[in-house]
Amino acid sequence: MAHYEIYADDGTAQRDACPRCGDSFLADHGDRKHCGKCGYTEWE
Repeated sequence: MAHYEIYADDGTAQRDACPRCGDSFLADHGDRKHCGKCGYTEWE
């Protein structure tokens, strides 16, 4: 299972930064994106 989408042209990963705390990334759980540090959740 891939954790990030990798762009072939430059090898960088696409990750969503947390808008609340800013220094961690959102985990994609299918129906929501969640920050493990501050608890911020975006429901889809």
